[in-house]
Amino acid sequence: MVLINYTRRLLSLRTKRDVHKVPRNFDPSLHPFEIPREYTRALNATKLERVFAKPFIGSLEGHQDGVHCMLKHPKSLSTILSGACNGEVKVWNLPSKQCQRSISAHSGFVRGLCMQPDCQSFFSVGDDKTIKQWKMESPAYGELEEPVMTILGKTMFLGIDHHWKEPFYATCGDRVDIWDETRTEPMRSFTWGLDSITSLKFNHVETNVLASTANDRNIVLYDMRGATPLRKVILEMRSNAIAWNPMEAFIFTVANEDYNLYTFDMRNLSSPTNIHMDHVSAVLDVDYSPTGKEIVSGSYDKTIRIFPANKGRSREVYHTKRMQRVTCVRWTMDNKYILSGSDEMNIRIWKSAASEKLGVTTGREQMSKQYNEKLKATFAHHPQIRRVARHRHVPKSLYSASREIRIIRESKKRKEKNARAHSKPGTMEIVPERQKHVVGEHE
Repeated sequence: MVLINYTRRLLSLRTKRDVHKVPRNFDPSLHPFEIPREYTRALNATKLERVFAKPFIGSLEGHQDGVHCMLKHPKSLSTILSGACNGEVKVWNLPSKQCQRSISAHSGFVRGLCMQPDCQSFFSVGDDKTIKQWKMESPAYGELEEPVMTILGKTMFLGIDHHWKEPFYATCGDRVDIWDETRTEPMRSFTWGLDSITSLKFNHVETNVLASTANDRNIVLYDMRGATPLRKVILEMRSNAIAWNPMEAFIFTVANEDYNLYTFDMRNLSSPTNIHMDHVSAVLDVDYSPTGKEIVSGSYDKTIRIFPANKGRSREVYHTKRMQRVTCVRWTMDNKYILSGSDEMNIRIWKSAASEKLGVTTGREQMSKQYNEKLKATFAHHPQIRRVARHRHVPKSLYSASREIRIIRESKKRKEKNARAHSKPGTMEIVPERQKHVVGEHE
């Protein structure tokens, strides 16, 4: 009798808003339309992703000349530095999109920027053959904006990068010099009969290893503990920039003049591990995401492309009507944003995921996003979903150029195939596609 009364009391407390747990049977035979239903959801999720793909966030305006180089602050997500073609260096606050500090650093181009590991000061090099060290803190009221140290070199410096742990930095021009912060003469210099060396970068993991690109198509590896360069590889055309994978010590990517990016393993330079091809003009800069899984590149064709590190085709292309050739690109340390500097004096801020929602998301939104991502990955190879996911609106000139390049590549492949088919067996050597772009390798 007591149990019956208790049950009646519970029934009387029910409301219309109660959520009742309904048991579900996962037997596939009882749900014959589950796969078609999930395919429809995947298609809708893919279409909505393209509808909400609005990657451009804003721009940083204030430079009086084209932006030539940028530097990410290693410890502050809200701070970046940029150098322009008129010798001006600016310090920006990203959330407010305001310039916090402006320095007339050099006469001529600012060729490179780098920062100390403790972020107390940064270095700049320019066309005036000088290396200048600046404090990160703004000068006090009434003080002049003057460098902490100035070093006058014999030749022009084209690039600079700092060691990730020690008080050393490297510059490049007609040679690679290793400098101590406390000295005005280089500790060590590396040459290998090269033309002007245009860029260099220290390895993130093996911090004593650095790599450089030169005007004579060479990519050279150095160890600052040694007396001579380690190895070099020669490509068909010149490389403009280089970036190390922050998660894999042996992997680096170069941006080349032949419209492609080449990813190498420094243990085997005979052929690239991957060729990233989608640009239709020279690639001017490249940078890795903090996770090491994706690459962003800026090109002379006025576009920015995002490549998965293990794939040859880009997943995104960013462009605007006003944007000119992209001279520098950087991926922020939180993996959410991309910064690009171009010739029309603007620094633009983009989302790394074009359709990602900005701001705080609820738990329900996060679960829905994860579910949709899994659905899209499951049905990614279905023709309709693949067509919607790959479609991008690009300028007519870019579309025509990419179609022309595709026709030229197909023609070359067809010509090689016909020549091999009508030649005596063994007379034509089959060269893998990845080895065609490497001219030579030296140790």
